[in-house]
Amino acid sequence: MVTTRWECCYLIKAFALRLRTPSICYRFDDMTEVVLFHHALGLTPGVVDFGDKLRGAGHIVHTPDLYDGRTFETLEEGMRHAERIGFGEVIERGVRAVEGLPDELVYAGFSLGVLPAQALAQTRAGARGALLFYSCVPVSEFGSAWPIGVPVQVHGMDADPIFVGEGDIDAARALVNSTEQAELFLYSGDQHYFADRTLPSYDADAGALLLDRTLTFLRSVE
Repeated sequence: MVTTRWECCYLIKAFALRLRTPSICYRFDDMTEVVLFHHALGLTPGVVDFGDKLRGAGHIVHTPDLYDGRTFETLEEGMRHAERIGFGEVIERGVRAVEGLPDELVYAGFSLGVLPAQALAQTRAGARGALLFYSCVPVSEFGSAWPIGVPVQVHGMDADPIFVGEGDIDAARALVNSTEQAELFLYSGDQHYFADRTLPSYDADAGALLLDRTLTFLRSVE
């Protein structure tokens, strides 16, 4: 269960009421609040583990399940499910998942999860940043330009047939060329899901470096 800063405030107030003592609403301003969207295999233990690592560093992390509890063994199976749902619906489920959350969020996504993450970063006011793992779509899909004041990182492997072969790297380079607040990090290898420790495609060195860069990014936007 993820406890937001506002839920923390409520619990503090409720506890203070029981004690009949004054309460203070702590805003936890030293934390970054993140929404992390899963990849096409669903909300796997590896995605949950990555979110837990961010929580362990002191951040508030939400990991919405866009598949209603379903997970898949292969990328092909997961993509067939996403196609049945519809990519537009995947994005809409991401939009609904953040309803009621603060505007000041960092949106992060793995592969398929980049769709809602990038859409929200470009269109929902108040975004503090975006982390696009394994994928990137042209900025023009969601607007005329990347929003001013929203830092973004893109991470992918330099020989990944999906990230490189399907145009994501080109979209990422165009994004970097369009704003000073964008960074592209390339890792040596040909795996797509290289930071999910529960999958055979996991690359320990690249995954650790991606996590380290992610934590540095989150500290920079606090």
